[in-house]
Amino acid sequence: MDCCDITHQIDIPEKAQKVVLAGNPNVGKSIFFNDFTGVYVDVSNYPGTTLDISSGKYNDKVVLDTPGVYGVSSFNDEERVARDVILSADVVVNIVDAVHLERDLFLTQQIIDMGIPVVIALNMMDEAQENGLDIDVDKLSRELGVPVIPTVAPEGKGLEEVKRVIDTAQKGEVSLTEEVEADLNEMELNRREGLLVLEGDVNVANRNNLEPTDKKEEIYRQRRERVNEITDKVLSQATEDTNFKVKLGRWMVRPITGIPMLLAVLYGLYEFIGVFVAQTIVDFTEGAVFAETYEPFIKGIVGNLVAIDSLLGKLLVGQFGILTMAVTYTFGLLLPLVIGFYLFLSLLEDSGYLPRVAVLVDRVLTSLGMNGRAIIPMLLGFGCVTMATITTRLLGSKRERIIAVFLLGLAIPCSAQLGVIVGLIAPLGAKYFMIYVATIAVVYILSGTFLNRVMPGKSTDLLIDLPPLRWPKLSNILRKTYIKSKSFIKEAGPIFVIGAAVVTVMQNFGILTAIQELVAPITVGWLELPKEAATAFIMGIVRRDFGAAGLTDLAMTPVQTIVSLITITLFVPCIAAMMIMIKERNWKESLAIWFGSWITAFVVGGIVAKIL
Repeated sequence: MDCCDITHQIDIPEKAQKVVLAGNPNVGKSIFFNDFTGVYVDVSNYPGTTLDISSGKYNDKVVLDTPGVYGVSSFNDEERVARDVILSADVVVNIVDAVHLERDLFLTQQIIDMGIPVVIALNMMDEAQENGLDIDVDKLSRELGVPVIPTVAPEGKGLEEVKRVIDTAQKGEVSLTEEVEADLNEMELNRREGLLVLEGDVNVANRNNLEPTDKKEEIYRQRRERVNEITDKVLSQATEDTNFKVKLGRWMVRPITGIPMLLAVLYGLYEFIGVFVAQTIVDFTEGAVFAETYEPFIKGIVGNLVAIDSLLGKLLVGQFGILTMAVTYTFGLLLPLVIGFYLFLSLLEDSGYLPRVAVLVDRVLTSLGMNGRAIIPMLLGFGCVTMATITTRLLGSKRERIIAVFLLGLAIPCSAQLGVIVGLIAPLGAKYFMIYVATIAVVYILSGTFLNRVMPGKSTDLLIDLPPLRWPKLSNILRKTYIKSKSFIKEAGPIFVIGAAVVTVMQNFGILTAIQELVAPITVGWLELPKEAATAFIMGIVRRDFGAAGLTDLAMTPVQTIVSLITITLFVPCIAAMMIMIKERNWKESLAIWFGSWITAFVVGGIVAKIL
């Protein structure tokens, strides 16, 4: 099979033109992809990796997205996937960050050197102007020999023109010397693969039964010199790079100013989700809308059809009914919390703040066996641990991914669970809130430190781009929030229904009571909680937020409330997160995480109970 052929991984109609989007990380490719394909998108797992490839249709063309990379090579999974997709391209739309022109043009020149027709979307032109950068777009197009279209993707500027020029894409001006060109001509390979073999790509060489050459440094030097030459000709800086957004971005990564800013952001997250959404909005949606209006209405309808105290009646509208508790928890309690969190997270993402948080916390996370990039799945974990587990793919080594997945499953409460937790703690006062936060933080730090010391290897270095700070666009934030919230409903809804049915059957046949009695030595004797707390833990296996919500119905003292919340936070990951862990890792690692979380939760909960 030709190494350029990706039709065995992605369904591509015969003779369809393949348009590939390529670019460095954080250049706005997703906006271009969405504009090209709309909602008609397929996502395929790329064999041998944990990466997905998005594909869609634009007219009679197939549009393929690629991971953000700095070069076409095989240093990691992202580059291998991007390389194979780019090798298959009929046309490459290369999205270039105008603010980082000198950096991004290296990938541009490499694609041009491969002899692939290229269209360049020179994105973020508004930010370049704000930073005092003046780019001669026409001269850049002449120097590269390909169409260059200035764009501002979030505002839709230039996107239609990029589409129009795809059919006129051209092969550009190469940077290679005559000697390298002669070596290429001597190889019995197409230009694309031949160049990668000359650059020392072992994978491509092996697939063609060749030995990789040692010309990489020479070719890279020629390419870098050519890019520097072009940049000097087309780029000038009108003003000193000292506007307020640039200064603010620098302050965000310095500990003395960045830590207070981060604490302020986290406090804002608490006030918005924990106070405004969890108390004000949820009180209305869960109480007035569902408990007081919807549930009596649905019970009346079902009561006219079946006996409420029958098994079917209990399944539908009982204490844990499919049409009562499952619906109220999903839409009245959890959905507002999830929407609130994703709104806040999308704001941080689109503003460019998240990568700066990664730089700020890099030293701390390195001591826990990861690097600053792990802050992204950790923050995403406060939205959904299942989703965050998938994003651990961006970490540089298997060791880091295992540590991150364990800490996510152990000590990071998801947004819905966090909202319930904050709602239960808020009336108790600052003392109990600090006890909860300190306990979870100590467990998180000790667990990460322990894993860092016992697991072989070391953390990879943090290599991350800092995109310019920008004002987020409301439409993008709302779109992200809508898509992720909709995904939550599709994922959580069926699980809640199944969980409600299982718990109802267990309750009806006395199984729930039997389990409560069986684990009473732990829940009552060790944790000093009401024996009914066992029901919440059982529900927590279905979904962690499901279990936390189950605690709201129990009459407990402040100490019991804190102990139960610490235990349910450290408790096992929910079924959905567990399935993703198995997919991302394997059965052995996932079961070790599951049992490790279970043991840690009960041990720590009991210790806190005895101390308090």
